[in-house]
Amino acid sequence: MANSFVRYTGNGSTTAFSIPFTYIDSAHLSCTVAGVSTTFTLNSAGTTATLSSAPASGVAIEFRRKTSQTSRLTDYVAGSVLKESDLDTDSIQAFNMSQEAIDDSGDVIKLDNADFQWDTQNKRLKNVADPTANTDAATKNYLENTWLSTTDKATLNNVNSNITAINTVNSNISAINTTNSNATNINTVATNIGSVNTVATDITKVIAVANDLAEAVSEVETVADDLNETTSEIDTVATNITNVNNVGNSIANVNTVAGSISNVNTVAGNNSNITSVAGNSSNINSAVSNATNINSVAGIASDVTSVAGISAAVTAVNNNSTNINAVNSNSANINTVAGNNTNINTVAAANTNIGTVATNVAGVNSFAERYRILSSAPSSSNDVGDLYFDTTANELKVYKSSGWAAAGSTVNGTSNRFEYTATAGQTTFTGADSNSATMSYDAGFIDVYLNGVKLANADFTATSGTSVVLGTGASVNDILMIVAYGTFQLANISINDLTDTPASIGTAGQALVVNGAGNALTYSNASSAEVYGFNKYYNPSTLVKTVTVQSVSGSNKYFIDGVQQDTLDLYEGNTYIFNYPSAHPLKFSTTSNGTHASGSEYTTGVTHNSSTQVTIVVASNSPTLYYYCSSHSAMGGTANTPTPANNAVQYITTNQGQDNITESQYANFDDVLFSASGFVFSINSNGNLISTI
Repeated sequence: MANSFVRYTGNGSTTAFSIPFTYIDSAHLSCTVAGVSTTFTLNSAGTTATLSSAPASGVAIEFRRKTSQTSRLTDYVAGSVLKESDLDTDSIQAFNMSQEAIDDSGDVIKLDNADFQWDTQNKRLKNVADPTANTDAATKNYLENTWLSTTDKATLNNVNSNITAINTVNSNISAINTTNSNATNINTVATNIGSVNTVATDITKVIAVANDLAEAVSEVETVADDLNETTSEIDTVATNITNVNNVGNSIANVNTVAGSISNVNTVAGNNSNITSVAGNSSNINSAVSNATNINSVAGIASDVTSVAGISAAVTAVNNNSTNINAVNSNSANINTVAGNNTNINTVAAANTNIGTVATNVAGVNSFAERYRILSSAPSSSNDVGDLYFDTTANELKVYKSSGWAAAGSTVNGTSNRFEYTATAGQTTFTGADSNSATMSYDAGFIDVYLNGVKLANADFTATSGTSVVLGTGASVNDILMIVAYGTFQLANISINDLTDTPASIGTAGQALVVNGAGNALTYSNASSAEVYGFNKYYNPSTLVKTVTVQSVSGSNKYFIDGVQQDTLDLYEGNTYIFNYPSAHPLKFSTTSNGTHASGSEYTTGVTHNSSTQVTIVVASNSPTLYYYCSSHSAMGGTANTPTPANNAVQYITTNQGQDNITESQYANFDDVLFSASGFVFSINSNGNLISTI
């Protein structure tokens, strides 16, 4: 079996062909179809080649490895690190070339060691020149068109067209010789050929007569003896041949009667009964025509007897048929009533309450007019003081002289917050926000912020209670934040009237706070202003990259997440996991094409987890990197290592005066805020610092 090529014969449908031998680089593979170089693609494993179209049936297909014999794939440099991969590549190149040389030698004409003669191994010789010397080989073309004349070829063609007859003569030469030695007898037969033909025509009969005459009791001799008698049985049969023929034609019936002779005798003995039956044929025929009904009645004989026993009741039912028909015509209603028997019993049990409602029906109707449950505001029968529950806004509303308004605050508590991410040019914001909360507010009690900046009332319209309309369209990914305030009235209650409070008023500057036990209120000094110091930082992530290999124009290339030799951005601090095919180990270098361009492997933060996975944690100030295949050249690409933007914030507070902020800490803050305590800070998707209480 060859080690560096494989051959196939086309069938008109197959396009994918297995590559059973190994190779260093796909550039070392070539394909010919009918001797013409043909392009192909390889699967990710490099073991199946696919042609763009199926070769025709019978066409020769060859995939052959041709390892470079002019360029060394490994160049050893004095003082460099001697690696297993370099040794493997160098030895495999030499090994592959030796296999290819052996395979090439197997494709030439060789001496057969059995007799030391040239052996073409059952193959045709092509492109052979015409012979010039007596010992030269002659080609088919030379024999047909040079050595043989036109007459010679015509003679040979005539022999060839009669070769079957010539072969027949040759195979029967002994018989021909025998015939020649019996020429006298053959001539005698020829002279009497008419008689011979007559005998030949009836040869079967002649043979039959001859065979019969050879028997101990010959039928031919018996017939002849009978015909010589004074009274011949054969003559008698011949005289009555018509009757004999009739019996012969009905021989099946005759045999049937003979086989049933006892039954025939029985019928003859019952002649009188048969005559009686024939006389009563009309009744018998009537019974036969009603056989089905008779059988049906016989099958329900017990039921017939039961009906006969309740004949009086049957008569009573028949006399009441009018009412029964009436009930039957109302069966649907009766079934409906029966199916609602439980509800009917429930209504019957509540008869007293139903009577009470009936007595106060005017009040019930009045309540129905005053309170309604709808998905939108009623437009008719509206009186001042009417109520309706809005199932869309999930709130109770009252009818005032100015129209429908919320019965209480739309906001549950002191405030609600809604946050929306804008699309390009968006002006109207309504419905569910980014946190799936549905906007609702009381008109006039709302603040609107765009990217953290509070908008003036003239910059927006907020009157519907369910939407906010900007005067100018927002930009894509702008953050619109809405703070809706609850409306309520405080009762005018003296603090001394509250429970769980100190009996007397505290001193100036004090406020009510929870005591140390957490079970009562007490007066205490109010906290001072809070100091917040902020440091922005980048919170790193872990990302997974899928690496595949495809043949492009005959050369293998890396595809990163489906993109050929993608230029990567590996952000400092992030962790990246690359999963790759084991036949194409992925490594990093500060030199494009890595070790194939005299570079070295970059190992800072790099861990080779297995033969199919490598992890890199990108260090600060990392150089621009290049990813490459350690086994094959020109497969990789560039990996930039940019510094990422901050995506998180860390802050330090004075903790209501309990903690101190040092001068060095203060100097290193990215930003400082003086405010009351209780704020929570974060960075939004645009990198802006936002705070919530």
